[in-house]
Formats: sequence, structure tokens, C-alpha cells
Amino acid sequence: MTLRPILIHPDPRLKTVADPVASITDEIRRLADDMLETMYDAPGIGLAAPQIGQMSRLLVMDATKEDEGAPRPMVLVNPTVTWASEARSVYEEGCLSIPEQFAEVERPAKVEVQWLGLDGKTHAERFEGLWATCVQHEIDHLDGKLFIDYLKPMKRQMITRKMVKLKRERARG
Repeated sequence: MTLRPILIHPDPRLKTVADPVASITDEIRRLADDMLETMYDAPGIGLAAPQIGQMSRLLVMDATKEDEGAPRPMVLVNPTVTWASEARSVYEEGCLSIPEQFAEVERPAKVEVQWLGLDGKTHAERFEGLWATCVQHEIDHLDGKLFIDYLKPMKRQMITRKMVKLKRERARG
């Protein structure tokens, strides 16, 4: 497994719709392993392939809180929301591609998602709470959407300016 560099906003790849994965290959399995290692190392609870420059509809997540028990790493290939509750919830979201920036985002409180697993089979699960927020946030990445796209223009521009400055500072070393 290899740690992969995480793209920082603004980067055009983060605003691009990812391509469907045609089949589960060893390359896809390796990518999923690298993404899980990268996500846990960051540390984060979700990571979409476009965040590491791979334009494939693949995401990994584990929204298990430390005090809730064993980790539950999940790999979702070509995920689709098949149902969303009318009830809404608000979570303060962050993003590995927008470090140290957080904002409240409103989303459906529960969602049902269907995806292809690394076993080549179709899976479906209903998510709620932090899991629902996480899976929707990561699917947004696959559609070229960031959590800051839900914010008012002034707040979004302020965060984008901070990220431009951060990238400049990192480039200087």
C-alpha cells in the first residue's frame, strides 16, 4: 500500500465528474487499498478517487467513531444514491482537500446507496447520521462538487483564497 498525495482546492480535477469504473481489477483493488491507507493517515473519514487525482467513481469511508468499536472500512465503486429521506440534518463538514476549513452543510438525514463492491457484487445499504453525511459528501466529489459549493459566495471565496495561500506556502516549502 502507498500513501497518495491529496489534491488541495482549487484544482480543476476536483471540479470534474469522475468516470464510471468498468470492472473490478487488481488495479482498482490496489487503488482502494492506497485510498484507505491515505484516508486513515490523513486522518479522515472519507476519500474519493478524484481527491488523489484518479478520475474514477470510487470512494472509501469509515465513519466509525473511536469509542464506537472496531473500524469499518468501506469501498464503494460506482455508488448511487437510490433514496433520500425528506428529513434533513446539518453537520459541520470538513474535507481533506480543503484542510482546516469547516462549515455547516444541510443534507438528507438518511440515504440509501447502491454500489459495486470489490467482490464484483452489487451492494445496498441505508446510511444515517455521520455515515449518511460522509457518503453524500464523497459522492459529491465523484460529481465534481465540493462541500463549499453549498455555502454562500462570500464564504466560499474566502475559503478558496485561504487554500490558494496554503498551496503557495506549501510550494515554497
